[in-house]
Amino acid sequence: MCEVTSHSDPSGYADPGRPDFCARCGGPLRVEPRGGRDRPICPVCGWVYYARNALGAAVAVEGSEGILLVQRAHDPFQGQWMLPAGYVEYGEFAEECAVREAREETGYDVELTGLWGLYFGTDDPRNVSHLAVYGARIVGGEPSAGDDAIALAFFPRDGLPDQLAFQGHRRALADWQREPSRPAAPPVGDPKRL
Repeated sequence: MCEVTSHSDPSGYADPGRPDFCARCGGPLRVEPRGGRDRPICPVCGWVYYARNALGAAVAVEGSEGILLVQRAHDPFQGQWMLPAGYVEYGEFAEECAVREAREETGYDVELTGLWGLYFGTDDPRNVSHLAVYGARIVGGEPSAGDDAIALAFFPRDGLPDQLAFQGHRRALADWQREPSRPAAPPVGDPKRL
């Protein structure tokens, strides 16, 4: 059985990934000041643990009926609505993640039109995170809720559901309500080509 301990980071947010043992040599860690914060360090090999925010990527797909949202199939926030989104995998470009998540959760193939905004959220019990929201347009596919979604629908600006999951999504949708035609930074494209 794996015992999980939750430590509080100096930021005040719980860090569920904070280790008690060294990731390199397996030795027990101790807490010492490094870089202006108390951090777990290994007295044997010198490894230092730095907490990292998670990064998510979402698509803001606008249609004639409003903005596309998906209803969550799982906790946290099961049954609540959000932009099609997910966590960026290690080594994955955020733009790739946004396109992948749109396909997995909605059945639609999308083309990104630009970076719409970057939002910080602290209400996900799995991790604090940044959410990169990309404007997108549907270029193919058929609507089909899948992966982490049990339903999908377009909602008008004045008719968003009461139950919206995640602080970053609520902030992005509030921006959309205030300024639906807001400018977006152009997508970067494939970073491996540069």
